[in-house]
Amino acid sequence: MQKVTRTRPDGVSPKFNIVRKSQGSADERLRRTGLAVRLMRRPEAGVFAGLVATLVIFAFLPGAEALYSLQGSMTFLTLSAELGILAAAVALLIIAGEFDLSIGSMIGFAGVVIGLLVTQLHFPLWAAIGSAFLVAVVVGYLNGLIVVKTGLPSFIVTLASLYILRGLSIGITRAVTGRTQIPYILDGVPDPGTAALFNGRVLRGLFRWMGDQGWIAVKSSGLPFVDGIPVSIVWWIGFTVVAGYILTETRFGNWIYASGGDAEVARNVGVPVARVKILLFICTACAATLMATIQVTGSGSADTIRGLLKEFEAIIAAVVGGMLLTGGYGTIYGAALGALIFGLVQMGIFYTGIDTDWFKVFLGIVILIAVLVNNYARGKALGERSS
Repeated sequence: MQKVTRTRPDGVSPKFNIVRKSQGSADERLRRTGLAVRLMRRPEAGVFAGLVATLVIFAFLPGAEALYSLQGSMTFLTLSAELGILAAAVALLIIAGEFDLSIGSMIGFAGVVIGLLVTQLHFPLWAAIGSAFLVAVVVGYLNGLIVVKTGLPSFIVTLASLYILRGLSIGITRAVTGRTQIPYILDGVPDPGTAALFNGRVLRGLFRWMGDQGWIAVKSSGLPFVDGIPVSIVWWIGFTVVAGYILTETRFGNWIYASGGDAEVARNVGVPVARVKILLFICTACAATLMATIQVTGSGSADTIRGLLKEFEAIIAAVVGGMLLTGGYGTIYGAALGALIFGLVQMGIFYTGIDTDWFKVFLGIVILIAVLVNNYARGKALGERSS
């Protein structure tokens, strides 16, 4: 009896068992799998179960009413959005079999670029932001080019970039301003519309109307406590949907899966693996710059230490979301759910009065459990036996 296994590069990795019997016996047809098994095969299965469990756990803790109020929900969704933008880009790169440890430093560096161009060279805000994205394209291109041309692990290449970018941020800022922060970036900026594009709110009229109807809480002035949806959440949703569509509905998405599944085989069938990986490194650098722009326009300042450890948080969100660190498996929506869990847990600990010193311990436990659950569920769904 011979077993033939076939894997489809769409993150689901179904397995078809074709059994050949002796001549004269009836052929065994491909087995039909039930809905539960098909759902378990999805990379998002484990993280979705984890999200439901997290929601239920916090619902029974003191402070749940504040956490799940409109104001509390917007708070943890905003935190999730900032991480989710990074996680979507990181997920694409992990599926392609690579890592980018420099995105945290890229956040700080991009913020410094925007701040110095506005305050020292008097660039319009839109031009400073555009310049920061051009810098991100160059950084991402160099990271990707070094990885594909030298064959060095992306972990090492981007670890070097992490230190280079952080060092440049601190050295340049201190040399120009004498400090490591750049304040008052938005003071006197003639194009406030640009800042609102990255740090405004949408649907304000709807929220004010709901406040007038008594459906949501309002201040003594009559204005609602939550006067709209932060634009960062809109950016997150848009970025996630676009990335998800590219990954699952386009040829480029197939190339991403193929590059992470087996790069050599992918090259042999005509996949431009080098180009795919370079473009994805550019994508992660640009996602970090988008994150930096949201932070700068929100606070009106830049700081050289911003983005510290964000690269690991983004990888955590992707791994919790069902990504395999070996590449070739996962979905963008799993990473989005991982980011949502991260924001929910972070604010849930605050609202429920749990000592925040234990946050990282809890996060580490969540990572381990999520990986174990994902591996177990996927193995059961694919009919694998534990050794």
